[in-house]
Amino acid sequence: MTQVAPSVTVDCSDCPIRHRAVCARCEPEELVNLEEIKYYRTYQSGSRIIWAGDRMDFVGSVVSGIATLTQTMEDGRTQMVGLLLPSDFVGRPGRNGAEYDVTATTDVTMCCFRKKPFETLMERTPHIAHRLLEMTLDELDAAREWMLLLGRKTAREKIASFLSIIARRDASLNLRPTKGALVFDLPLTREAMADYLGLTLETVSRQISALRKDGVIELEGKRHVTVPDFDRLLEEAGDDNDGGMLA
Repeated sequence: MTQVAPSVTVDCSDCPIRHRAVCARCEPEELVNLEEIKYYRTYQSGSRIIWAGDRMDFVGSVVSGIATLTQTMEDGRTQMVGLLLPSDFVGRPGRNGAEYDVTATTDVTMCCFRKKPFETLMERTPHIAHRLLEMTLDELDAAREWMLLLGRKTAREKIASFLSIIARRDASLNLRPTKGALVFDLPLTREAMADYLGLTLETVSRQISALRKDGVIELEGKRHVTVPDFDRLLEEAGDDNDGGMLA
């Protein structure tokens, strides 16, 4: 697939993920330092952003779009192990190689930082190092919650949980409110959802149809979703409105 490099770079102060990304707590002079080492890359839907094992010369944040993290076993089997949504960080400072394949599932724009200068800047800028640590711990919490979802939730709860995760990122995904409803496009095909959730394609399709029949969601085509009542979706997911598990 073709990678398209845009000619326009957004100023840090105007960035749509400015207050959620790794630079969220940077002072104006620190943003100037970041501006000097950043560049934008855009990837077409379906293209590979990073190959596992490749040497990485950059780290960065997803500005728009969604990507998947995939790991391949020695026998060729693959497993989707995560999603990258706007403001999520890509790459590991201090590590040369990539651990996972990263693939754009929609058109993706990334704000990239040259790796070595970014590592140097981290040493001089506690705001960046602290924010990256915070994001890493949040990612660890999310991974533990995902283990619970895969191990203990029913198929219906898994589908509802996935939908609520996407919906919670409304600011990142620019969800369109419609009379109190949340409206978005699913970032994955049903086949990919089945892989990610540990379900069969038939189960995913059946549970989505059941949620639609029960009025929890509305569907236009296979991917355009409206959630009329977000609290009800959370109930179906077994979560509360803070994103945690219901007692």
